[in-house]
Amino acid sequence: MQVCFAEGKSSTGGNPFTAKASLIRYWNKQISNKLPKPSFLLSKASPLNAVDSAVLTKLATQNALSSHLSSFCSSANLFCVFDSSPTSEKQVKDANFAFYSNRGFANYGDSRIGGVDSFKNYSDGLNMPSGSFRRYSGDSTDHHEEFTSYARDGNVATGSFAGYGSGATGGSGEFTNYDPLVNVPHLEFTTYDPNGNNHKLTFAAYTDDTNSGTESFTSYGKNGKNVPAEFTSYGDNSNIIGSTFTAYGQLANSQNDSFKAYGHSSNNPHNNFKSYSLGGNAATDTFSNYRDGANVGDDSFQSYARSSNSAEVNFANYGRTFNVGNDTFKEYGKGSTDSSVGFKIYGLNYTFKDYERKGVTFSQYSRASSNTTATATTASGISVNRWVEPGKFFRESMLKEGNVMVMPDIRDRMPERSFLPRVIASKLPFSSSRLQELKDIFHARDNSTMEHVIANALEECERAPSRGETKRCVGSVEDMIDFAVSVLGHDVVVRTTETTRGSKQRVMVGEVRGINGGKVTRSVSCHQSLYPYLLYYCHSVPKVRVYEVDILDVERKEKMNKGVAICHIDTSAWSQSHGAFVALGSSPGLIEVCHWIFENDMTWTTSD
Repeated sequence: MQVCFAEGKSSTGGNPFTAKASLIRYWNKQISNKLPKPSFLLSKASPLNAVDSAVLTKLATQNALSSHLSSFCSSANLFCVFDSSPTSEKQVKDANFAFYSNRGFANYGDSRIGGVDSFKNYSDGLNMPSGSFRRYSGDSTDHHEEFTSYARDGNVATGSFAGYGSGATGGSGEFTNYDPLVNVPHLEFTTYDPNGNNHKLTFAAYTDDTNSGTESFTSYGKNGKNVPAEFTSYGDNSNIIGSTFTAYGQLANSQNDSFKAYGHSSNNPHNNFKSYSLGGNAATDTFSNYRDGANVGDDSFQSYARSSNSAEVNFANYGRTFNVGNDTFKEYGKGSTDSSVGFKIYGLNYTFKDYERKGVTFSQYSRASSNTTATATTASGISVNRWVEPGKFFRESMLKEGNVMVMPDIRDRMPERSFLPRVIASKLPFSSSRLQELKDIFHARDNSTMEHVIANALEECERAPSRGETKRCVGSVEDMIDFAVSVLGHDVVVRTTETTRGSKQRVMVGEVRGINGGKVTRSVSCHQSLYPYLLYYCHSVPKVRVYEVDILDVERKEKMNKGVAICHIDTSAWSQSHGAFVALGSSPGLIEVCHWIFENDMTWTTSD
């Protein structure tokens, strides 16, 4: 079938059949008041003209959008390319990459003798940082690599290390402040350091304070000899990070791995160790303060150190989560010889299936009294050690004219996209049970960033609502209107903070206006989710007060922004580990918690 798309992106232009014109008619039908229409929301409507809208609707009906993905994404203003393929380059000299970004390195440092390559401030602050390191430092001798402040403050960060350090002797690889404060990190280490000899690897402050990403280590250190690896402060304060170690250290000799403060104070981390140190000789693995202070989470150890010789594995202060998580050990150390496995002060809620009992010792393991104390200690420690951006949460008393407070970074870091018209969005699958169909439509490779982006959004949208919450994910303005009207009625208003001015600095509170007279009310808040088209997670929020606040420059006392703040009066259903209590102290149900509405997020209320 030949498909023709009109050139450019048209506005309504008087044509009643454009997607935006249809939306305006729907708004007039559903919203009973005659207040000005919100330009910030209408600007997110689909830019499709009448012809393109009709063509794409027909393709969606025929399940044929996949064959025209490029035209679909460009004409509908979607963001469909999460995986880049940067060009490769081969170098032979020492390199110092500062303020460098988005490049591919193939055979870089190949067969080098000595020397240091440094990546500092690499891809910092980019929306979509990506890096590809293929056969980097292969067969090198005493060659060092340093990754410092790599991809900081990125949105969707993709890093691929394939054949990294293969056959390297001596030297080291250091990853410090790698991917901190990234929204969706996706890192792949495939056959990293295979057949290496004493090529030391250090991961410090790796993917700290990140959100909803994955890291995979496949055949890491395979067939290596004395390849030490240290993971320190790995994934600290992160949210739902998944790490997979497959065939890690397989058939290696004297593998020495240390996991210290791994996943500390993180939320729901998932770690899967499969065939780790399988068939290895004299491996030493230490897990110290691993997942300490985290909120739930789970670890799976399958065939860990199986058929190994003289392996020594120690778990100290492991899994003492803030809320109890799950750990599964299957065929752990089975068939090993002269191996030693020790568990000291190990957390609750574990499962051991068919593991090697000889050489395994348990000290203070899952004893209610000691673990209760440990959890309480951890709970108090979280409020001290876990970092929350200043100003992200505040008390209602701060919204007083003349007060000076810190405003957090309220900038929207998501890629620019538009909503789809409902007639098209309704024809696309939106369910984790139909993930493969979505991957086919958006050309998402297996285990690619695009696949993880789609899967993460679906998981959040399908999550059961919390107590008192009503939620819905919407991919069109029409669906958002319907949800807001279903909760609040037809006389509604939607608001957002006007600009990002004042972000990350001290500001002064000017005039404060309480919506609906400052009374406790209901609202519908909508938060942007990362997805190929514009997608919002909307949920009804009972017992809130909403304010419009003039934001002033501290020195000149001049208005520079108009913010919207929402105060949650009832926090009793919130988790004790919620960042609000970390920042403000106290506990669920004992205090109210306020926050600003960030750029491109919004809240609906009944009109004044």
